[in-house]
Amino acid sequence: MADPQKETPVHTAALSEERSVQTAHHRTDNYREPPLWETVFSKENLLAALRRVEANRGAPGIDGMTTEELRPWIALNWPKVWAELDAGTYRPAPVRRVTIPKPNGGERMLGVPRVLDRLIQQAIAQALVPVFDPHFSGASFGFRPGRSAHQAVKVGRRAIEDGNRWAVDLDLDKFFDRVNHDALMARVARRVEDKKVLKLIRRYLEAGIMAEGEVVASEEGTPQGNTT
Repeated sequence: MADPQKETPVHTAALSEERSVQTAHHRTDNYREPPLWETVFSKENLLAALRRVEANRGAPGIDGMTTEELRPWIALNWPKVWAELDAGTYRPAPVRRVTIPKPNGGERMLGVPRVLDRLIQQAIAQALVPVFDPHFSGASFGFRPGRSAHQAVKVGRRAIEDGNRWAVDLDLDKFFDRVNHDALMARVARRVEDKKVLKLIRRYLEAGIMAEGEVVASEEGTPQGNTT
C-alpha cells in the first residue's frame, strides 16, 4: 500500500490534474480485477469524482466548506484523510438537515453532506454502478447513467401503441427515511465482497444528522440530498 504521506490519488489531482495517467492494463489469462477498494480510490476514479462534485456545486455541509474550497483543502489534507480511510478509522461527518417544500404540500427533509464526504461518496457510487446497474430493471430510468426521462416517455408511448391503457402513479411515503440498514447492507453484500467498502458504506448510513445544532443518530433511512 502506498505511503499516505507521499503521492496519493486526490492529493496528486489537487496539485496537478494535468499529469498523465497510466490506465491501460496488460490483460493476460491470469488477470484479475483489482479489489473494489482500489477501484474506488484509484486516481482516475477520484479525479472523476472530484470534477463531478465541483461541477454540481451544491450547498456546504456542517463544516461550511464550499465546493470551490475542496480542491485546495485536499491538496493539504488528503494524506491524513487517506491514512484514516486505509486504516478503517475514517468517520464521515453528520449530514446537515434542511427542508424543502413538496409540490403537493408538506415538506421534504434533505441531508447535505460536507463536500469531502460528497467526494468519497461519489467515488464509491462510480465504482458500484458497473456492479449493480446491469441487474436493475429495464423499465427503470431514474438516476441511472445513460438513461433519461425522454427514454421513459418513448417506452410509455410504445406501451400505449401496444394497446395498454392503464398507468399507475404512486409515491411510497417516507420510503428512504425508513430503509432498514441491516437489510440494505445484506443486499449490497450479495454483490460486494470487499469488506472495507462495506464498512465504509455502513458508516455513511450511520453518520447521523445535524438538526438544530444537535447530532441525531441515524438508526434507519438513507439521507436524501445532493451527494455530488
